[in-house]
Amino acid sequence: MGVKAPQQAAGLAPSSNPNNPNLGFSKGTLGCGERDGNGGPSVRVNQDCSFRRQAEEKIAFNPVRPANLVGGMNDSRVGFNQCGIAWSTDDGAHWGDLLPPFRQRLNDPTGLLAGSPNQHTITGMPGTLHTYDAASDPAPAFDSQGRAYFTCVTFDIASNASMVFATQSPAGAQGSFFFNLTNDNGNFVVVEDNDPNISHDKPFTTADTYSQSSRHDNVYVTWTVFKFGCPMGFCSNAIYGSMSTDHGLTFSTPEEISGSSSTLCFFGNFFDPSRSPNTCDLDQGSDPAVLPNGDLVVVFNNGNTPATDPNSQQLLVHCSPSGSSPAGTAHLNCGAPQKVGDDVTFGEPQCDFGRGPEECVPGPFIRTNDFPRIGVNRANGHIFVAWQDYRNGEYDIQLARSTDGGTTWSASTQVNPDSGLDHYFAAIDLASNGSKDRVGVSYFRSQKAPGTGLSDYVLAGGSGLASPFQFDVLSPVFAPPDGIQAGFNGDYSGLVINQDEEAHPIWSDTRNTDPFSPSNGVVHDEDVFTASVDLPDGVAKRSIGQVGKP
Repeated sequence: MGVKAPQQAAGLAPSSNPNNPNLGFSKGTLGCGERDGNGGPSVRVNQDCSFRRQAEEKIAFNPVRPANLVGGMNDSRVGFNQCGIAWSTDDGAHWGDLLPPFRQRLNDPTGLLAGSPNQHTITGMPGTLHTYDAASDPAPAFDSQGRAYFTCVTFDIASNASMVFATQSPAGAQGSFFFNLTNDNGNFVVVEDNDPNISHDKPFTTADTYSQSSRHDNVYVTWTVFKFGCPMGFCSNAIYGSMSTDHGLTFSTPEEISGSSSTLCFFGNFFDPSRSPNTCDLDQGSDPAVLPNGDLVVVFNNGNTPATDPNSQQLLVHCSPSGSSPAGTAHLNCGAPQKVGDDVTFGEPQCDFGRGPEECVPGPFIRTNDFPRIGVNRANGHIFVAWQDYRNGEYDIQLARSTDGGTTWSASTQVNPDSGLDHYFAAIDLASNGSKDRVGVSYFRSQKAPGTGLSDYVLAGGSGLASPFQFDVLSPVFAPPDGIQAGFNGDYSGLVINQDEEAHPIWSDTRNTDPFSPSNGVVHDEDVFTASVDLPDGVAKRSIGQVGKP
């Protein structure tokens, strides 16, 4: 079979295309390898050649084979948004990718109740018996045996059906394939509903990789459950959690874990009169992590602050999981929330992306959030949390530490040394090679003035809370998302650091342009990139920031 010219392959009239456009194909891959360039040490993760959006990314490494990496991203190559999966077996130098295997499953919450000791549903209403169309919020993890897990929330566009799943890639597969979700059983299903008053959002996952832990290889998923149907319409958005003790095959009955506090949370019954006034139930953005003793800690953003305080707060719960998921006895056993730090939101910019005003970064005109991210020193159990807020009249990255399992917290300190830019979507991890807290934080930077919008992505590193951290610029300067991709560059980015202090940040940028614009809907295409780089170290001098320069 002959190879078609680019104009024929695209199915477009020659007059609508440039002459002999460079599509980035190479002999070594079908993944458009020549699109990797344009500056910096980065490698493109997604292998899609269609000039459709990949964004919102997270990454994990295999403790059995540290050169084996698995990444997740929002992926629009087939139309409706999906959760793309990418894997590398050579320390991030080359990647393959795929879309997750969930489309075969029919929505059937009541079917999950039949013969199961766990209730993998909030309300248990009858299902649509229709397949899922779209997905979002990807998150990978590995257990101690090298099994990979991939979590995602899925939707049926034409109904109220939604599901959170956490499928497994068996040890040895290295993330190159994941088990399917079928209708024969509820394997890998965390929760499923078909109810106009229930909506699942933003699941993150982690696994216990500590050999000394009695709970090693347990898998944990936390997410937000939006509830409606109260007198004012909206009821709550609390954090839920579930666990698996058999490598993701079965998950425990979902539990509300964000708890209550008479000193931290107020007006919990404002929307839902049936709740306690001190319920911490205006939450989003949970991030779970496991401590060396096998306990689970979950950080999240909370809005149950006093009416006199316009800001939010970062909270954390400490859990002591127990029981068996296949036996139906598994519980997370989470304590009352503790305050990590303030989330200063007063004065944050608002943009309208067609859904009403939302928190945004005005330069590139994209939505953003103040959700916290968590990292643990595997040697000493110290917990670090990073987040962005607006306390300085710009988005800056804050960092706090707990040395006692999350009970007490340091005052927060600012990670970024530069001012005059917006810093956002922080990711965090620690190099766990001893008792010294070697902290890595990666994040985006953008020009502040509306309509300017040039951005880059950086990796910062330091020791403990000795900030601001030194940083390296990883990406070329890139333009804002445009066309059908305008307003969205994901809702988070990712970072992992292995035992040798080698960092693998992962982010999305628009360095690649579409030569067929405007026929394909964008000028600057969003792709996902990573790099294998040494973790920076040291305290940086305060400075005025400039995109593209440290």
